[in-house]
Amino acid sequence: MSDRRCWRTPFSAALAALIAAPAMVLAQAPTAPTAPTSPPGAVAEAPPDSAAVPSNSVMDDRLFYQLLIGELALAQGDAGTAFEWLLDAARRTKDEGLFRRVTDVALQARAGDQALAASRAWRLARPESLDALRLQLQILMALNRASELAEPLRSLLEQTPAADRGGLIAALPRFLQRAGDAETVVSLMDEVLKPYRDAPQTRTASRVALGRAWLAAKDTDRALALAHEAMALDITAIGPPLLALELMRERPAAEALVLQYLAQEKAENALRLNYVRVLTGAQRYADAVAQLEAAIRAQPAQAQPYLTLGALHLELKHPKDGEAALLRYIDLVQRETPEATALATAPATAASAAASSDTSSDNEEADETRPDQGLVQAWLMLAQSAEQRGDFKAAEAWLAKIEDPQRALDVQSRRASILARQGRITQARELIRNLPERSPDDARAKVMAEAAVLREVKRWKDAFDVLGKAANRFADDADLLYEQAMVAEKLDRLDEMERLLRRVIAINPDNAHAHNALGYSLADRKLRLPEARALVQRALELSPGDPFITDSLGWIEYRLGNKEEAARLLRQAYAARPDTEIGAHLGEVLWALGQRDEARRIWRESKGRDAANDVLRETLARLRVDL
Repeated sequence: MSDRRCWRTPFSAALAALIAAPAMVLAQAPTAPTAPTSPPGAVAEAPPDSAAVPSNSVMDDRLFYQLLIGELALAQGDAGTAFEWLLDAARRTKDEGLFRRVTDVALQARAGDQALAASRAWRLARPESLDALRLQLQILMALNRASELAEPLRSLLEQTPAADRGGLIAALPRFLQRAGDAETVVSLMDEVLKPYRDAPQTRTASRVALGRAWLAAKDTDRALALAHEAMALDITAIGPPLLALELMRERPAAEALVLQYLAQEKAENALRLNYVRVLTGAQRYADAVAQLEAAIRAQPAQAQPYLTLGALHLELKHPKDGEAALLRYIDLVQRETPEATALATAPATAASAAASSDTSSDNEEADETRPDQGLVQAWLMLAQSAEQRGDFKAAEAWLAKIEDPQRALDVQSRRASILARQGRITQARELIRNLPERSPDDARAKVMAEAAVLREVKRWKDAFDVLGKAANRFADDADLLYEQAMVAEKLDRLDEMERLLRRVIAINPDNAHAHNALGYSLADRKLRLPEARALVQRALELSPGDPFITDSLGWIEYRLGNKEEAARLLRQAYAARPDTEIGAHLGEVLWALGQRDEARRIWRESKGRDAANDVLRETLARLRVDL
């Protein structure tokens, strides 16, 4: 075998991605083209399996011969020979198309060092080429050669037009996230961004980019300080509040920057909707509703916010508001994209094809917001709301609209719930059990759906048995164990509940809900209160600001006799999530503090949301309060 056939050098798995997607280099950064053939922010791909025709050179005999020999060698599997002939032609003509081609040859042969050499030769021949710079950076990243990134990064920043430089800087943290450990990335960015930290056009973007690098390095203090600096420099820029949103989980003080930005008349609605997602994730539903209403006032014809608003209103037990928002969403979607209804109601081919057309997990969120899938979600929520009102006919009418096979479990679960509420438990369970199982995930989902239906009608023993059998089949499934523990608590099997929750914590030490559930259950029974407090405090560390965990901590403080602190925590929890159970706890603490009028007000609000809530009913009965 010739030496030329043994020319490969080891390369990281990331280099393989360059073969399939050479146009992804710093694609997020908006940049101007250096030639008509190069679109902004992209490296043009070489023509497949053939030499690029030189666009700026005369096709003389020598060049024709070089291209012919190179392509023939490549066709015969001799990538080394092809590389040498094509690289020599590219160097002689300085043609960017040929440099792209020869780099592609090296990438296809998985020869990382040769691909890097070709990109460097390209830069030497065409120093003004942004495409060459971007490709060199991508190859260096794939080869894990972070120590060599500084020079081409500096050159790329210098050569990028001033108007586009801020966008490039904003893209750097994500591009460099695989360049090494977080501290290395911080050091590299600090070095290459020094000339731009005080320039008017880039000072804000530089601070935001460095802030993201420090956040990745787990130094939230520096990240927050940089966010404050960036906001002070330009209150209208969207970068600082976006960084603040990323910081909110670990640094709640960052929220002030978000609110400061949103207080402007011309604040970007997209930022507000991102804020809504953060609030919803933290279960601060009341705050999320307020922000959604502001977003809708700014853009009343935008459909998506109505879907989220409807879901939140239903979660907050505001059925009229929730249904109104969902109906508005349906109206807007059907006006804007009439084909969405046809797709959502397609019995098989159209809906299933759409669902399978994009299998990438990176696009799951985008798939969920497709108009047809949004309609299905709206119909499901409207069915659930009608069911909770006891209007089973209306609920079935909404469910009948959905024929998407991908949502069969959701639809049949709702139908099963309707049957169970009518006392037809056996039929409800059979409806779910008869659904096909195409994978273990389907089987697990059916178990969870059956248990959920049984919980809705308080068939605790049956739910416990269903989950117990499933836990034997799906060993160490933390979600199943957690659900079984919650049902064990309803059965007053405290020892079993504790055993299951501690098993969940052993499997997943960062499970905030398991810590919280165990701590709250102990405190509610006035057992081992110091241990209960430690468990809930750990849960709050894992999920800062969670209103239910804050409620648990407030309830523990009440059990410990710290009524003022309990009231403070419970007010905080109730403001974020005016849940009926939280209201029951807050009302009791206020009652104990002698603030009885406010206690009654809180209880009335809570009863209006869910008069059948067990905790509220028990509280009022125990305290002998008649509202």
